[in-house]
Amino acid sequence: MAVTTPPSAAGREIRERSAEEPAILGHGGPPVWLRRLGRIALSVVAIGALIYLFVPIVVVVVYSFNKPLGKYNYVWHEFSLDAWTDPFRYPELRDALLFSLKVAAVVTILSVILGTLIALAMVKYRFRAKGAVGTVLVLPLTMPEVVMGFSLLTWFVALNWSRGFITIVIAQVMFSISYVATTVRARIRGFNWSLEEAALDLGAAPFRVFAKVTFPLILPGVLAAALLTFALSLDDFIITYLNSGIEQTFPIEIWTLKKSRIPPQINVFATTILIISVSLAALGVYIGFHRSKKLGQVNQ
Repeated sequence: MAVTTPPSAAGREIRERSAEEPAILGHGGPPVWLRRLGRIALSVVAIGALIYLFVPIVVVVVYSFNKPLGKYNYVWHEFSLDAWTDPFRYPELRDALLFSLKVAAVVTILSVILGTLIALAMVKYRFRAKGAVGTVLVLPLTMPEVVMGFSLLTWFVALNWSRGFITIVIAQVMFSISYVATTVRARIRGFNWSLEEAALDLGAAPFRVFAKVTFPLILPGVLAAALLTFALSLDDFIITYLNSGIEQTFPIEIWTLKKSRIPPQINVFATTILIISVSLAALGVYIGFHRSKKLGQVNQ
């Protein structure tokens, strides 16, 4: 004959509480219709934000196929391929674009090298000035461009430097390093440094370890930082304008040209840059996905 023990007061309390929990969970939250309304409102806000961001880009692309009546490409008149068949009709626009591409290439190379080395030092090593270096890196990201541009202008004037290509590069590298270091630092924050130690134990030289182990693993972050730096260099106006002297980058040339005319060739160049940027970004995403898939197959 089985002997049963009477339930204790604690056991009865636990069973009663567990029986009441479904009712509490079912009726304590917001109503179903309110949750649905919140999801709909969030979707509407997200779609509206995307429209707000992409409509100006679409307008730029569409107006590259416009044939304006006068000198200003502000009002749609009729569809035409004239601007695309003759994109270099205005030599000053072409020269300014080539100059901007030259500046962007040099700035990207210098910023990626310096920013990547700073990011590696900030993540891998411990030193006394680490906090101060991190603060200095954040300053260009938070400082107004007019303040930074005018500070650099004052410095160049005090040193009696003639403003031009070199001062533009120095000015743009000053803020681009922060973007590169921040991007690469986020990429290598979870880096497994034991891989470097294993390579060193196997007899590889430090430079070979960096070239064959470290750099390939952080390459997606470096490429993302390079694309960001290149885009920021092409787009920068305030800092470049204050330190350019008589040199004209593409944004400065557009600013100067708008007083007399706005030809559709500007839209053609902007659309071309957009297509190249999107293509490079898509290529980077594809390479990163392919590398991750390949590593996953190797790990399996």
